[in-house]
Amino acid sequence: KPEGGFFAMTDKTPPKETSQRADFVIVPGNPAPDGAEIVWFKGSEGRALRACIAPALTYENPRGTVIVCPGRTEFIEKYFEVGRELQAMGFAVVIIDWPGQGLSERLLDDTKKGHIDRFETFMGALAKGLEKLDDRLPRPYVSLAHAMGGAIALAAIARGLVKVDAAAFCAPMWGLKSKFFGMNYLVWAMRVTGRSDDYAQQPGPAETFQTNIVTHDERRWQMQRDLCDAAPELELGPVTWGWLGASLNIVATFGKVKALNKVSIPVFVASAGEEMLVDNASHAAVCARLPDCEHVTVEGARHEILMETDERRAEFWDGFERMLKRADI
Repeated sequence: KPEGGFFAMTDKTPPKETSQRADFVIVPGNPAPDGAEIVWFKGSEGRALRACIAPALTYENPRGTVIVCPGRTEFIEKYFEVGRELQAMGFAVVIIDWPGQGLSERLLDDTKKGHIDRFETFMGALAKGLEKLDDRLPRPYVSLAHAMGGAIALAAIARGLVKVDAAAFCAPMWGLKSKFFGMNYLVWAMRVTGRSDDYAQQPGPAETFQTNIVTHDERRWQMQRDLCDAAPELELGPVTWGWLGASLNIVATFGKVKALNKVSIPVFVASAGEEMLVDNASHAAVCARLPDCEHVTVEGARHEILMETDERRAEFWDGFERMLKRADI
């Protein structure tokens, strides 16, 4: 395998409607899960979307499949380490590049804008990807979702679009940290006046490890930068007013009386003790309404718990295993 740049893991090619590559992005220190390959599929609105599938290493008796739902700005290669760890636990793994992220088809001409029209687009991509891969994925299914992926996964499970046997959430975006009086009205005004595609916040100086608010682990922080240096098309900038409006809409649904009534599976939720992006109070509120849920706070962890230091990550994996035990997986 080459030490940098692109490495073709499969002979599959992306659909004609996208110019993006079918290869994984490989950089030193971040090997793909064993046997991993790229699969392309079409989302609900015909967009070309990229997924990664990696088999269970115990082919004769796989433990099941873990469906990894990344957060905003994230992409398949960032979760290679997580994928390898899940394989070591006996699972097959699926990781999806959301519409508008990673190497999936972007939604706007300015490909750096973090945009979505509505979260149903994300949920449709998840359902379509699992449908595409259905005959290759051993049961039971387990969802593992981070941040924005946590909003997508919870909504998809609650609405019956995706059926899983257990669900783990890492700093899920069930509420936004930064809010001010009148936010909903401002977002509504921007969208109805045709500014949905505009940045809600203009791009600023490049983040450094010293200024980052997501992890204390410099090696894992640097890995995302190395991947984006190798393939700049992986990068994603600040959100648009459209994304912000769609996010406010989806998190509002979790507070509705009957919204979570169908979520009866074992659930594990990990909040970050030093969270600065999502609202930890929303985690407690959602967990209180789930019949089989363990909620922990990883003290000293920033937002990206799975990209944190080893000891903080271990707390998440311990809770993950407790959830699997409750689910008899």
